[in-house]
Amino acid sequence: MLPCLPKITVEGTAMAILKAFGAALAALALVAAAPIPARYTPRPYVTLHHPAWSQKAIIYQINTRQFTPEGTFAAAQQQLPRLKALGVDIIWLMPINPIGAQHRKGSLGSPYSVRDYRGVNPEFGTLADLRALVAAAHKLGLHVILDWVANHSAWDNPLHARHPDWYDHDWKGANRPTPWWDWEDVIDLNYDSPGLRQYMTEAMKYWVRAADVDGFRCDVAGYVPLDFWENARAELSAIKPVFMLAEFDQRDIHARAFDASYAWKWNNAMADIGHGKADVTALFGYYSENQSAWPAAAQRMVYTENHDQNAWEGTASERFGPNLGNAIALSFIGDGIPLIHNGQEAGNPRRLKFFERDPIEWHDHPNADLLRRLIAFRKGHPALDNAPWGAAMVPVVNSAPKQVLSFVRAQGADRILALFNMSGEAQTITLSDGPVAGRYRDFASGEAVTLDATATLTLPAWAWRVLASAP
Repeated sequence: MLPCLPKITVEGTAMAILKAFGAALAALALVAAAPIPARYTPRPYVTLHHPAWSQKAIIYQINTRQFTPEGTFAAAQQQLPRLKALGVDIIWLMPINPIGAQHRKGSLGSPYSVRDYRGVNPEFGTLADLRALVAAAHKLGLHVILDWVANHSAWDNPLHARHPDWYDHDWKGANRPTPWWDWEDVIDLNYDSPGLRQYMTEAMKYWVRAADVDGFRCDVAGYVPLDFWENARAELSAIKPVFMLAEFDQRDIHARAFDASYAWKWNNAMADIGHGKADVTALFGYYSENQSAWPAAAQRMVYTENHDQNAWEGTASERFGPNLGNAIALSFIGDGIPLIHNGQEAGNPRRLKFFERDPIEWHDHPNADLLRRLIAFRKGHPALDNAPWGAAMVPVVNSAPKQVLSFVRAQGADRILALFNMSGEAQTITLSDGPVAGRYRDFASGEAVTLDATATLTLPAWAWRVLASAP
C-alpha cells in the first residue's frame, strides 16, 4: 500500500507563493527602514577649496624675457592695464629666479635652471620691481602666480654643495639630470630627504609673504612626490587663498594639492585633427574620461600654445593647422580653464628663442579682438564658468559625428549650444538627440535663431558656431 501524501491543490500552492512574497517584501521594508552605515556615504574626493576669484578666471602666461622690448618686470607692469582690458585674471610669470651658469644653455640660460630659490634674476629687475608688479596687478583685480621648479635645480645652486644628499645620483654615484630628457643644465632633487621638503616649502611660503603672490604654476609637478605638494598646499593656504597649477595630467593631484592641471590629451587630439591624423572622435575619449574618471572640481587647463610648444614644436598655426580657429574657440566654450600664451593676442608668427633675448613683435592682429570677445562671452554666461561652478558638456548627437563636435552647456536658464566643424569640407548636419530646442542668439552675428529638437544647420569647412539662449 502506498503511503498517504499531503493533498496538493492549486489554491494551496498560490497561497504559499503569496505568503513567501509577502515575507520577502516585509524583509525588504525592514532593510530599507534600517539606517545605512556611514561607510556607504560618498566622501568628497577633492577637499581643497578653489579661491573664489578663480571661478571665471582666464590665465595669461608671461615670459618676462620676451614679453617686452626691455624684458623686465617694470616694463611688464606697464602692460597690465592692457591685459586687464583683454579680460585675463591670473598672470603666470615664468621663473623669476637667478639662472645657473654651469652647463648653461645659450648665453642667457633656461629660466628653469634655478640657482637661488629665494633670489630674483637681475635680468628682470629687483625684488622691489617684482613687488611693484604684483601690487599693480592686485590694484587692477588681477592675481599673480609664479612658476616654481621643484624637481631640479641648477648645478651651481648652493644647495648642491651644502646638501649633496638632497640630490639624486646615477648608477655611478654622480649627480644626474632628469632621466631620458636632454636637460643637461639641471640636476634632479631627491624628495626622500625631509630637509629638502622643509626647505622647498619654506621657499614657496617666502614668496607668498615677501611678494604677496597668489600661488604657483609647478613645473613637471608629477615628477615630485604628491604628498610633498599636498603638504605644501596646506601650508600655503594657511597664509592666504592660493591657486596651484600643475604641469601634469593626472586626476589624483586635484584631491588636496592642485586646482588645475594640463589637458595634454585635449591639446594633442586637436592638433592631430588639424593635420588629418584623427577625426572628431579623438576628443571623445578625453571628454568621457574628464566627466567620468576625473573629479568634477578639477580644472583642466586647455590651451593652443605655451612656452614649450612655441619654442620646440612651433607656433599655434604650425601645431593646429586649419583647426586652430576651432581650438581657440573650444578652449573658451568647452569645459576647462583657458590659457593665453605670451603674445598670442598679437598672432606671433614665429618661434621665440628660449635661451636668448628674442622679444615679441607686437602689432594689431584679429586674435586680440577674438580673444576679447570670447572672454567677455564666457564671463557673461554662468554655464561656462570654471569647475566646479560651470556646467558639464552634454553631447548633442549629429549626423556627421566624425566631422562635427556638438554639445550643450546649460545651467538654469543659461544654455549654450556649440558646434565645431573639424573637417576640410562644409557640413550640413541634422541634430537628433540633445537639449537643443529653444530660442538663441548667434555669438558671431547677433542674429536670433529658433531651433527645434531635430534642427538642420550648415557649417563651412573648419568653422564653428556658438548660440546662446535668448528669452
